Amino acid sequence: MIRRLDGILQGDYRSLFRGFGLDLAGLREYQPGDDIRHIDWNVTARLTTPYVRQYIEDRDITAWFLLDLSPSVDFGTVNSLKRDRLVDFVSVLARLLTRRGNRAGAILFGGQVEHVIPPAGGRLHVLRLINDLIEQPRLPAAPFTDLGLLFENALRTIRRRSLIFVVSDFISAGGWEAPLGMLCRRHEVLAVQLWDRREQELPDIGLALMQDAETGEQLLVDTHDRRFRQRFHEAAQRRQASLEAALRRARVDLLSLSTEDDLVRAIVEFAGRRRQQKQLAKPH
Repeated sequence: MIRRLDGILQGDYRSLFRGFGLDLAGLREYQPGDDIRHIDWNVTARLTTPYVRQYIEDRDITAWFLLDLSPSVDFGTVNSLKRDRLVDFVSVLARLLTRRGNRAGAILFGGQVEHVIPPAGGRLHVLRLINDLIEQPRLPAAPFTDLGLLFENALRTIRRRSLIFVVSDFISAGGWEAPLGMLCRRHEVLAVQLWDRREQELPDIGLALMQDAETGEQLLVDTHDRRFRQRFHEAAQRRQASLEAALRRARVDLLSLSTEDDLVRAIVEFAGRRRQQKQLAKPH
């Protein structure tokens, strides 16, 4: 799978992992399409004209995976859970990165930080990372996950400018947008949303006992009721729209990854969209 993806991406590799350089090369006037996160506000205020910082881009990338392992990621089908998608994604992306001389680390989070794996390169490091993920025990039901705690911990832990993948189903208590925005000021952040079709549309299977994966609360519902299924679908759409709006405000690109997706195709399509966005942002 990794060789297949590596071969397909080719020129799109930098579109997917473009990262930021660490060394300031200079300043120039702002041009339409420039990333507003590069604006030097002090210089802009002095000269009353927007100026942006230019960086010398590093050859290597330090990538971090912020991994939500809360109880809700154990939802899915017999064939594939959201947790399985998470492990698959990290396995492929970490190895793809380290094959090109980059480093990868991870923060494992389940309501609190369970484990931190410092970034390193090489095949053995990736195997250790995946083994730690697989060995991570499933957590019992608890109050809603607060992703804000994960982002705050990442702000304290990740010092070097990095490429950050937030891999989560984003089923969380509110208030995480502000720490995410702070994280984006220093790092390039990509969101990978894990989801299952049954979280969007209920099947018509009659009476069913449903359990909240986060809190353990149970409720008997009649899925044969068409109006109930419609309300469920509409609530899921509103929740998704709210998530996408929050990520847009933070200027975070979203890769939506379902338990039924072909992983390679999803990553390639995501890289293609980022390449197109980069081209559209260039001044003509």
